[in-house]
Amino acid sequence: MEEGKTITANRLLAVKRKSGKSYSQIAEETGLTNVYVAQLLRRQAQLKPDTALVLRAALPDLTDDLLQEMMRPPMRSYDPSLIQEPTIYRLNEAVMHFGESIKEIINEEFGDGIMSAIDFFCSVDKIKGVDGKDRVVLTFDGKYLPHSEQKSEHMVSRQRLQ
Repeated sequence: MEEGKTITANRLLAVKRKSGKSYSQIAEETGLTNVYVAQLLRRQAQLKPDTALVLRAALPDLTDDLLQEMMRPPMRSYDPSLIQEPTIYRLNEAVMHFGESIKEIINEEFGDGIMSAIDFFCSVDKIKGVDGKDRVVLTFDGKYLPHSEQKSEHMVSRQRLQ
């Protein structure tokens, strides 16, 4: 993470800690998902002006300069060493282990395409399993994007070059 982004994210996370609220509590107050709140506070997502008001209501210690910085398009990135963190490693492992089956089911159900990670919602929820033990529920809710057949007649840039 770039130095300026790290400093801003640390300031934002300090505001969250000072509030004493969880990501899920802030999400409930703002109408956002808990993962999106975390993305905003880590400068991995851009705060929209209409959302700034509800976020400030949930986190009154957000300063004008922090809100302005959050409304700038972020440099979305990750530190490759994060894979060493056990939770992140297990998430990656689960996607890699189940990924081929998930891809085949997407293709069966939708056709040749992918799930968008841009038109995308993500949340983490806690439920009790049938055995009474806590379970983690991860929801990835992404728009389906079909792969395009690449016909030159549909290529707008070629039409303009002629």
